[in-house]
Amino acid sequence: MKNQSVANNIDWISILIYTALVILGWLNIYSSSLSSMEDTYQKQLIFIVLAIPLIIVILAVDGKFYEKYASIIFIISILSLIGLFFFGKTIAGQRCWYAIGSFTLQPSEFAKTATSLAIAKYLSDTQINLKDVVRQWQALAIISLPVLLILPQPDPGSALIYSIFIIVLYREGLPAWYVWTGFVTILLFVLTLIFEPQYVILIGLLILIFVHFKSRLADRNIILSTILFALISGFVLSVDYLFDNVLKQHHRDRFNILLGKTVDMKGIGYNTNQSEIAIGSGGWVGKGFLEGTQTKGGFVPEQHTDYIFTTVGEEWGFAGSVAVIALFAGLFLRIIYLAERQKTKFSRVYGYCVAGILFTHFFVNIAMVVGIFPTIGVPLPFFSYGGSGLWGFTILLFIFIKMDANKVNEW
Repeated sequence: MKNQSVANNIDWISILIYTALVILGWLNIYSSSLSSMEDTYQKQLIFIVLAIPLIIVILAVDGKFYEKYASIIFIISILSLIGLFFFGKTIAGQRCWYAIGSFTLQPSEFAKTATSLAIAKYLSDTQINLKDVVRQWQALAIISLPVLLILPQPDPGSALIYSIFIIVLYREGLPAWYVWTGFVTILLFVLTLIFEPQYVILIGLLILIFVHFKSRLADRNIILSTILFALISGFVLSVDYLFDNVLKQHHRDRFNILLGKTVDMKGIGYNTNQSEIAIGSGGWVGKGFLEGTQTKGGFVPEQHTDYIFTTVGEEWGFAGSVAVIALFAGLFLRIIYLAERQKTKFSRVYGYCVAGILFTHFFVNIAMVVGIFPTIGVPLPFFSYGGSGLWGFTILLFIFIKMDANKVNEW
């Protein structure tokens, strides 16, 4: 077993799914860019070709390298995010890129891999117990550091992806109340935007009373319930202030459109409206490759990047969309399966980070395209145009494939 070649143990199923997604992604970029004078499909093909030597290098490096130098990789990533404030290039109001001539690089795409390695490294320490409050906050600090550097760029989409790390921590022993707190906070925020604050507070009070009296007698704590009610009330009453003074106008507009408070088909809601039209027009089997009228007409802005799935829906229809979704689902399930059979905690935790990041990107992007999530600029893995995105996802995935192949030497 120990002498068995690692190369012979590479998970070819994951690689085949990855290859299929990349090829399908390029075909859709090709279709969506024909209506414009841009050569995005040619550039994406170059990015794909350059990803091949990147994969070879990742698989050639000893799998233990990534664990040994995880902290250093994370520090370098943080420094690259800090450097954007001084040397970054501003594009469309976001200071997210380093520019070298006509070539741009977005470090936040690689920071997800670095953070995954850092979290896996931290949790793999035998002394770490996430029941300890100090350890909890140290783990959360690792996640929060890149988020605090990405948000001011501003890039809320990339920052949102880091929320999935909370689920990974929960898988490794983080108390459930962290997850519930996040869920309830989001729910209260949305409900307060829909209903009057006093009604939301009343609902919160009734739920607390129900939970209080349904709990075992020994667990009833009137002081704790009172504190929770005060916190809920304070948060609900502050939502309007946060919405009006913290969120930017375009963020407020997108929430208002999503919640049905504003109808603006020609302004801020144009992208989503055109996306829904394109996907709906595809029917069951689509209009055919290169035959999408919405795609050819260039009606959907950013169709080769954040809205690339509209091309799938229009040209391949419901059947094609389901097939693409099934490929993604297969990749997620495969990664989780591989993560569960890892021999080290480091590689298992990293595997769950990989599955979580890819799934969050996939879910948010699809939800955004079909109009059930506000537009925040989250690319679809392996489909959306961009070298940084493609290489970032490739590095993220193939480091784990290398770890999985290397596990034969850890028996």
